[in-house]
Amino acid sequence: MALNVVVGITGGIAAYKAVNVVRSLVLAGHDVHVVATDAALRFVGRPTLEAISRNPVHTELYEGVAEVRHVAIGQAADLIVIAPATANTIAKLAAGIADDLLGNTVLASTAPLVIAPAMHTEMWQNPATVDNIATLRGRGVHVVGPAVGQLTGRDSGPGRLEEPEVIVAAALAVHAEHAARLAASGDLSGRRVVVTAGGTREPLDPVRFLGNRSSGRQGVAIATAASARGAAVTLIAAHLEVQPPSDVALVEVSTAVELQQAVADAAVDADIIVMAAAVADYRPTSVAESKIKKETQGDTLELSLVKNPDILAELGAARRSGAYPRLRLIGFAAETEADDAALLELGRAKIARKGADLLVVNRVGWNEGFATDGNSVVVLDGAGAIVSEAAGSKMSVADRILDAIVALG
Repeated sequence: MALNVVVGITGGIAAYKAVNVVRSLVLAGHDVHVVATDAALRFVGRPTLEAISRNPVHTELYEGVAEVRHVAIGQAADLIVIAPATANTIAKLAAGIADDLLGNTVLASTAPLVIAPAMHTEMWQNPATVDNIATLRGRGVHVVGPAVGQLTGRDSGPGRLEEPEVIVAAALAVHAEHAARLAASGDLSGRRVVVTAGGTREPLDPVRFLGNRSSGRQGVAIATAASARGAAVTLIAAHLEVQPPSDVALVEVSTAVELQQAVADAAVDADIIVMAAAVADYRPTSVAESKIKKETQGDTLELSLVKNPDILAELGAARRSGAYPRLRLIGFAAETEADDAALLELGRAKIARKGADLLVVNRVGWNEGFATDGNSVVVLDGAGAIVSEAAGSKMSVADRILDAIVALG
């Protein structure tokens, strides 16, 4: 599974080794975002780090204010690795100081944190550093190294940065252990979760249809994450472009009406329904029995469409009538609105109409939302208040959505 990995680089001579940490993670298939301190860029150039990571390097606390980047990077991370971690950075982490982008990123994240210290032996053995390391370990921070060996100059001893391959292997093992603990914690254990995913298709004739560009990636990620957290998952899939997980019950559908029936069947014993599928709003009033040919239609073709059932609103109404007293209902709102405030207002109006517990609002367009590996969402509660925001890989977004669902109780 590809991870969203933040590599923090701080200002020590060992920063040159961080290039190979980044490179190894990228070659392993992970999406790597470098957050460098100003001091780090005195040792390793921004162009090098951007070329190796294949992403922009972030350094400034006041960049990307409109997108709240100072917290968004940390919120989106699946794993944070700081290599090298200087004595100064370790002290700031122990004290919770966030006077730069890296400090903010760490404080805003719930991802596992791995640090690889690098400094002179006297600094490593100083009582202040010893206490700071103990504090961080006590909070669950994983410390890799330092190694014993030749340091800058003529001295040698403990304080040398561990080799990049050791750091990467340890960091990925920490994430795997974290994921296993999350699954074992089973915060969805014993709950039946229904997830819809993909895009419905409404046939025009035997070879053509009205559809959308949803690949099903986000819904599949939610189903995968829910299963890992102990839920019994039913995935209702409409034309997925990705492989569904093997440990869930799979129900395949094509049209909105088929999806409606499948959801109604699954809702009977469901505890949670997540309506992540992109459902066609309209379908043709009639379907041609044979291929529609341009030779017989002429220069124009007129289609008559009828509105499809509003599955989310039907579930909300059924719940209000007492049909599903224990059901938690989560909807999605995919909108093309460019203005953030207007996007939120569309979401608030939708959740008021639909009667869902939560609404996941995300912007879609030609190059975002649909058929991409990443996503950026805002989760609203029934009153329209923001309860969560997430950006990053669709798997990391899936876990943030599930966190919000679990918080409902």
